[in-house]
This record gives sequence, C-alpha cells and structure tokens, in this order.
Amino acid sequence: MEKGWKEVFMTAESHQASIAKSILEENGIKAVILNQHDSSYATFGEYRVYIEEHDEAKAIDLLKELRN
Repeated sequence: MEKGWKEVFMTAESHQASIAKSILEENGIKAVILNQHDSSYATFGEYRVYIEEHDEAKAIDLLKELRN
C-alpha cells in the first residue's frame, strides 16, 4: 500500500471487509479494501482495509466491536 495509509482491519471474509469499509465511510473516513485472496483457491488470502494515517485512532475505535 502507498505511504500514508494504515491497515486497520483484516479478515478472510469479503462481507466483513465491506462492513468495515461502510462503517468507516459512514463516519467520514475514506477507506479502501485490498483483496489479497488467491483467485484459484478461495480459502487462501485476506481482505485488508486501509485508511489514511491521520484517521487511524478513530478508525480503530469504530471497528472495535466488529473485531469481536
């Protein structure tokens, strides 16, 4: 990922990554999902959600319950 972006959420489930992104965007935080799933084997790899560095603390707090 480019400089200035931080990973705040990682999951093996695409729907969980989409939920995380939605929560962040609803709270004014720009978020992107990096799909690192293997195209041949759906069970390998993760989805990672990134935000701009300056929003890291707020993003972690917003996603606290989704992690549980």
